[in-house]
Amino acid sequence: MSFITAHKQRWGVEPICRQLQIAPATYYAVVNRLPSARTLRDGELQMAIQRVWREHFGVYGADKVWAQLNREGVRVARCTIERLMRTLGLHGAVRGKTRVRTTVGDETSGRPADLVKRQFRATAPNRLWVADLTYVKTHAGWVYVAFIIDVFSRCIVGWQASRSLRTDLALDALEMALWRRRGRRLEGLIHHSDRGVQYLAIRYTERLAEAGAVASVGSRGDSYDNALAESFNGLYKTELIHHRGPWCGLDAVEYATLGYVDWFNQRRLHGELGMLPPAEFEALYYEQARSVQLASSQ
Repeated sequence: MSFITAHKQRWGVEPICRQLQIAPATYYAVVNRLPSARTLRDGELQMAIQRVWREHFGVYGADKVWAQLNREGVRVARCTIERLMRTLGLHGAVRGKTRVRTTVGDETSGRPADLVKRQFRATAPNRLWVADLTYVKTHAGWVYVAFIIDVFSRCIVGWQASRSLRTDLALDALEMALWRRRGRRLEGLIHHSDRGVQYLAIRYTERLAEAGAVASVGSRGDSYDNALAESFNGLYKTELIHHRGPWCGLDAVEYATLGYVDWFNQRRLHGELGMLPPAEFEALYYEQARSVQLASSQ
């Protein structure tokens, strides 16, 4: 029918229908038919899908778009979301596999033991943090970004960007994490990292000790020694750096990362957290802990 509509001004409806062996009445019945309930519903859902996809950096696939719409009270089947996203040409971000070496081991200094042993699980906030560095290629040269993640909620508690891999990069990220968690008990917190010189530096380990945290370092040659932090780095590169690049320099990366961290902590849905954002997941934990404490005191 769309072919007839596209060419009717030149050839006329009846001649085209005659060649296609279609009754003109059939064509007119189709074009004058009111939209079906499904068509109207699809139109509403397409607008909602596009809104959610744009609001979340354009990186959500069908699963997270579906989960977000359900959180907003829009009841719809996942297969419908997948079908409409395919129609709209929308898709989620797909991770790539590129890597630059950011870990330079220090064989001359003492190294803490590996207290995690690939068991990246925590029963509460501030029990286990993982730290790592990643890189961003810009027009002005490499930019390095340090992150610290709370394993319990996947919350980014500290981060910093710099043009160099000096110790201050990792230390500034640590200071942000300690500031953000001020007022919370950190005694016994395990801080896990790779064998990079930034994390084995005296200033860094002393600052951890001052906060009551215990340092943990992965074993050499173990590609999974800091898997959770490296997985986050891959997510950061996929959802922000590769998705919105190229980048001019440090300032552009810093500003974009600031927005990304806010979105990641406050609004991004995480499958490991039951499709909840990190901040909401932590708030739920503290609310439940207060309820248990109140019940036990009665």
